[in-house]
Amino acid sequence: MRKEIKLRPIGIIHTSYKEPKGIPIQGKFKESTTGTIEIFPEYQKGLKDIEGFSHLILIYHFNRSKEEKLVGKPFLEDKEHGIFAIRSPHRPNHLGFSIVKVEKIKDSTVIFSEVDILDKTPLLDIKPYVSYFDSRKNVKNGWIKKHFKNCKIPKRIKI
Repeated sequence: MRKEIKLRPIGIIHTSYKEPKGIPIQGKFKESTTGTIEIFPEYQKGLKDIEGFSHLILIYHFNRSKEEKLVGKPFLEDKEHGIFAIRSPHRPNHLGFSIVKVEKIKDSTVIFSEVDILDKTPLLDIKPYVSYFDSRKNVKNGWIKKHFKNCKIPKRIKI
């Protein structure tokens, strides 16, 4: 069943990151940086009750990625891994997700922190981060585990 899927953006993500260089590999490593989501008017009602959540899952399109790879080198290593074992933007469908912290919501604008998204990125969906559903125990972290020994941030990550 290989049908084409068409998606419509529900808004635009605005950040201070105008180019990929300098974007943290995960937003949690740059907690002080903020961004805004501009929700399109026809989707504003969808924000009802979202202010009760401290964190959101943003699903977006890596619209500036022109490459599509099945293997690639992640930031933390010089070794290649399969694209589904890394978080590269050069994916078959160019989909990304980030967990961000809500700072403020006003009308159709969401201000958030813990940013790792390029400016003017099309937003496809928002989901509330719910610790009861989204947090897991006994998680295996694959090849990444060795880079976070003793819960310390790897030296390759500049904060």
